Amino acid sequence: MNRIQTRLEEKSKILSVYFTAGYPALADTAPIIRELEACGVDMIEIGLPFSDPLADGPTIQESSTVALKGGMTSKKLFEQLKDIRVDVGIPLIIMGYFNPILQYGVEAFCQSCAEVGIDGLIIPDLPLEIYERDYRSIFESYGLFNIFLITPQTSEERIRQIDAASKGFIYMVSSASTTGAKTSFGEAEQSYFKRVEAMKLRMPLIAGFGISNKATFNDATAHTRGAIIGSAFIKHLTSCGTGHIADFIKQIR
Repeated sequence: MNRIQTRLEEKSKILSVYFTAGYPALADTAPIIRELEACGVDMIEIGLPFSDPLADGPTIQESSTVALKGGMTSKKLFEQLKDIRVDVGIPLIIMGYFNPILQYGVEAFCQSCAEVGIDGLIIPDLPLEIYERDYRSIFESYGLFNIFLITPQTSEERIRQIDAASKGFIYMVSSASTTGAKTSFGEAEQSYFKRVEAMKLRMPLIAGFGISNKATFNDATAHTRGAIIGSAFIKHLTSCGTGHIADFIKQIR
């Protein structure tokens, strides 16, 4: 069974953390993963840096720029993750744009993911129809879950299409803006969370974008199975380096 599915069958709320591979320094990827698991994080999204990250806010964009300048590539990431499953058991997901995956070769990328123990992919610019027509069989042959995103603007019909096609969970983007930390959610976000929760979807929901602290984590997980923290964690790495990850996680739950 896929590790994502196994973890979602547990009852507690999921804390997932996103960080950019190769940031703050090229060699930091695997140590950050190990430290996050040691701190009790339930799932990790490893950002594959890209030169034109349209959905990302300035914090993640800057981390991608630094990682790329430092030498991070898809090939380098798989080299860094080669032995990660020796001592890391939680689900690992690669989040990135489709262009680097195409350049690597879609099947070759999926094979490399399977070889190092990646459980799923989040590719914001890969449309559902293209995935189902051209790539679903490849992803599934390597045991990878492809995670789709919904936003406040996604229609109910489209949400149900995504729900029917999904495995693992649905990534519930909290707002229509790019990624970035917020200190609280307003009435619009709360209404959106409640509206989608009331649809009683087949797939669990995990919220992302704008979750930065205990308050926003609790707000998001009141209506979902879990929440993803990205920009706030990267800001912490920028300010404090990799030596104080436990301090950050303790502030969330």
